[in-house]
Amino acid sequence: MRKLFYLGICALVLFELANVYFIMPMPFSQRMRSIDVAYFLYSWRWAFRFAFGAIALVGLWSAWHEQGRRKWLVPSSLLVAGLLIYVLNFRMSADRMFLEPATVTMRPVGRNNVESNRLVVGIEVNGDARAYPLRFIGYHHQVRDTVGGKPVMVSYCTVCRTGRVFSPLVDGRPEKFRLVGMDHFNAMFEDKTTGSWWRQATGQAIVGRMKGKVLQEIPSQQVTLAEWLTLHPNSLIMQPDSTRKDDYAKDFDFETGASRKTLTGTDTISWHDKAWVVGIQANGESRAYDWNRLRREGVVNDEVGGKPIVLALASDHASFFAFERPDSRTRFTLRRDSLVATGRAYALSGRSDSGVLKPLFASQEFWHSWRTFHPGTTTY
Repeated sequence: MRKLFYLGICALVLFELANVYFIMPMPFSQRMRSIDVAYFLYSWRWAFRFAFGAIALVGLWSAWHEQGRRKWLVPSSLLVAGLLIYVLNFRMSADRMFLEPATVTMRPVGRNNVESNRLVVGIEVNGDARAYPLRFIGYHHQVRDTVGGKPVMVSYCTVCRTGRVFSPLVDGRPEKFRLVGMDHFNAMFEDKTTGSWWRQATGQAIVGRMKGKVLQEIPSQQVTLAEWLTLHPNSLIMQPDSTRKDDYAKDFDFETGASRKTLTGTDTISWHDKAWVVGIQANGESRAYDWNRLRREGVVNDEVGGKPIVLALASDHASFFAFERPDSRTRFTLRRDSLVATGRAYALSGRSDSGVLKPLFASQEFWHSWRTFHPGTTTY
């Protein structure tokens, strides 16, 4: 009977390891198609814990009454298992490692403390413009706010370099989400109502009762704060959460691409896994544009899904913009942060005295992320 105690303890420890392994960035775990396994283990975690705990309990009395020193293996095993379970579920739990802000503080330019050369995810809803620095949202992973009278969920995944803003409404009802882990190096959120898991890069529920549903995405831009304020001088800017200041990145390495960290570092060689691309979708097609080439050329005239587009990089070499061209014959050049064609000059807001260019959503992210979540993508 004493063997049942050790069998139950070992099975419980192995289960807790597996429960974390498939949903956190462990060796090889993020390259496997294991999301269904991860969700099954997590959904039935208490059933597994009860079953393995019961097996251990059945053998506990016999194991404790062994002769000699072997009886002390019982408290030692319980202590080691307890510590491991605590670390896996409390210290390594995604929503405990990356906390949401206790309060979201937004300030106007005159009272802003964020450096102007920091990258931000900017959104404008009903004339209400707001900027969320990558330095903050990269740690929090999600920030909930109300912009232009509408609730928004501003999200960012540093391992994919994907910034997305969603309406947190599911079937017309407000929903709460928590960070549960990641799959294929992309942050995964769990909704409170059904426990379904939603992918940050696409806003789609991929397992659970809500599988197949997609959150409405709100158009956003990733630019420097200086560029955002040029276009939106009355914008509010998110400030650091005073309770999390020590958790925010202290340098610019991630934002500039100077970081060489395993998960969040950048490849400098084009089309390597962690090289930067700008992805654009139009008419059901998607295309990736090499960041290194965009930096060299400044502007790209192309067609995606039969739609003529222009992609431009501002003079700060960090802010980028994408628009629909008036027609396939119109080709733009870049001159002093203005798009010029047929004698007309458009600001990077897309506006000119004679018309407005229709903006397109463009995402800067790691190449491994774009090709994973847009498997039919082409490259420019």
